[in-house]
Amino acid sequence: MATAYRTCPLCEAACGLELTVGDGRILAARGDREHVFSHGFVCPKGATFGALSGDPDRLRRPMIRHGGEHREASWDDAFQAVAHGLSQTVAGYGRSALAVYLGNPNAHTMAGGLYVTPLLKAAGTPNVFSASTVDQMPKHVSCGYLFGNPLTIPVPDLDRTDFLLILGANPWESNGSLATAADFPGRLKAIQARGGRFVVVDPRRTRTAEHADEHLFIRPGADAFLLFAMVHTLFAEGLVDLGHLAAHVTGLDQVRGLAADFTPELAAGACDIPAERIRGLAREVATAGSAAVYGRIGTCTVEFGTLTSWLIDVLNVLTGNLDRPGGVMFPLAAHLRPHDRPGGKGFRTGRWHSRARGLPEVKGELPVATLADEIETPGPGQVRAFVTVAGNPVLSTPNSARLDRALAGLDFMVSVDPYLNETTRHADVVLPPMESARKGHYDFSFLGFAVRNFASYSPPVLPPDPGGMDECDVLARLTLILAGQDHTDPGVLHETLLARALAKSGGTVGRDEVTGDGPAERLLDVALRAGAYDLTLARLIENPHGVDLGPLQPRVPEVLRTPSGTIELVVPAIAAEAGRLLAATGRSRDDLVLIGRRHLRSNNSWMHNVPALVKGRDRCTLQMHPADADRFALADGDDAEVTSRAGSLTARVEVTDRVMPGVVSLPHGWGHGVPGARMTVAAEYPGVNANLLTDEMSVDPLSGNTVLNGVSVKIAKLR
Repeated sequence: MATAYRTCPLCEAACGLELTVGDGRILAARGDREHVFSHGFVCPKGATFGALSGDPDRLRRPMIRHGGEHREASWDDAFQAVAHGLSQTVAGYGRSALAVYLGNPNAHTMAGGLYVTPLLKAAGTPNVFSASTVDQMPKHVSCGYLFGNPLTIPVPDLDRTDFLLILGANPWESNGSLATAADFPGRLKAIQARGGRFVVVDPRRTRTAEHADEHLFIRPGADAFLLFAMVHTLFAEGLVDLGHLAAHVTGLDQVRGLAADFTPELAAGACDIPAERIRGLAREVATAGSAAVYGRIGTCTVEFGTLTSWLIDVLNVLTGNLDRPGGVMFPLAAHLRPHDRPGGKGFRTGRWHSRARGLPEVKGELPVATLADEIETPGPGQVRAFVTVAGNPVLSTPNSARLDRALAGLDFMVSVDPYLNETTRHADVVLPPMESARKGHYDFSFLGFAVRNFASYSPPVLPPDPGGMDECDVLARLTLILAGQDHTDPGVLHETLLARALAKSGGTVGRDEVTGDGPAERLLDVALRAGAYDLTLARLIENPHGVDLGPLQPRVPEVLRTPSGTIELVVPAIAAEAGRLLAATGRSRDDLVLIGRRHLRSNNSWMHNVPALVKGRDRCTLQMHPADADRFALADGDDAEVTSRAGSLTARVEVTDRVMPGVVSLPHGWGHGVPGARMTVAAEYPGVNANLLTDEMSVDPLSGNTVLNGVSVKIAKLR
């Protein structure tokens, strides 16, 4: 037996794992106590890393569908089938007849971080979709407007803050999102241990809320009212203090004008939080020694998601807590370099629009809520061929029953995925990459959101599968097919990308300096050598527990890429949304609304084929407040029919005061056991698909993000 160290690739926390390896497999996994960032913390998902890697249902060879059944094939035959299917579509209908969907797991692999962009460029289609418009695009848009770059997202400086306000996030169970923080629960406890406080605002009393100093129930989707009223209070009580940001902010008077009508009394009627408590929250954020406001998926997956995300950082700016220790700060990952000076082209959306509904492009993609429209609507540009890379949109996107039907009508579909799941069962060809343990790992995405700067690279733990294919090679060959080139030698693209990386380094890195056993490693080495800390791949390999790069440092104004080189608080689109929110004040309330929820043993739909993560009591229940259960004559354990505009399902009722009255909750990522999928364990614990209820016609207009929280539903007891 041997010991190996690795960064866990299963969520955004980037924890270090200590693995016991023997007999060609991973025998055990536990937290790496010497890891510079996680210090031994591990969650149940990380502890099952070996079981996930060795899952017998995992595909290890390509699959080609014949007569409705998938059969194993050679790599050459699979890529020939892909080349034939895609070329026929492009030749007959043009590149706009092709669509690409990218799932969240792309952010968890080196290949996903390095090879997806070339693949999209080679595809040459406007029909690019991803999971980003399911859960996070509002934050990208709001930060794009404020700071000029949609990837310039500040994170809470958890290790130094005195007061943390959390909205719509449950890091005790999700481990954090758009804020990489190994042992997030431990960091929250540390705030309290040093005399600080954290407050949670959420329609459900989550595990995070249970440990908070205070939990405030809020009407789903009403966060923007609360936050605007807090901004109103800051101006009304003279609590605005930009501090060191004063010379780097424009639009302050415009914010004052937008907030004028959002009094705490008006907001209280919309969000169900008393006016005086709203004022108190504003005062606490403004007067704490340091404070941070942090919001996540619950603040993004609502009708006013972009406005809510914008308000979160406006509060951080107005209280002087942006870009200061203990507030919210901008990480600097080792593979990136700071800019020489502030200023840039800024951020805009709508460079093209979707064909069927005219929804604007954001960050190079269209809202996934309109994917089914593009497949089903006849005419020039109708999507006829589909490429998915590491995604399961049949479970994760709105009105998924409609999308499921639409996929069945495609001319051709290819999926890069290790499973035959609810989505890839429709694919004509499935190309499975080798499991994570057989390839190197570096977090290109999540190190850019770390609450403390560090770097870590993990070499492969297990030897390559002689009959398998590395993910970089899979994506390279697929890219070459889409580009209309000979696809048999992925090395052609590997060398092209390396030459580009060297050129981008501005001559600071020579070809003869570059090391690395694989194409992703060589690209990483170039980025590290040209990056902010002058690291090398060799140094990271010499430090298996990671390299600590210190606490976050102020980066304003260098980080700002707006045309003015300042934090531009208000753009016309935001001002218009504020007006739309004010106009929504008098809307009648839906009787009952649906929200989602997280669980520590689950990550979307990925983890449901691991026995240790699904055993025990049923977690896919419909949580309902006792008062609502009485209204509908429902008892704990009853089956209820839940209906929305999009569809209906039957769920087992769990009566609990964890949810506020008028709100019901279902977890997402379930709905397994459909014909054609090959996930044995998941089929034994199928659950129900909450996205049968979410509505593809309801989106946040600025980002195109789907509205998943606050969905109007009706409940009936099954007899």
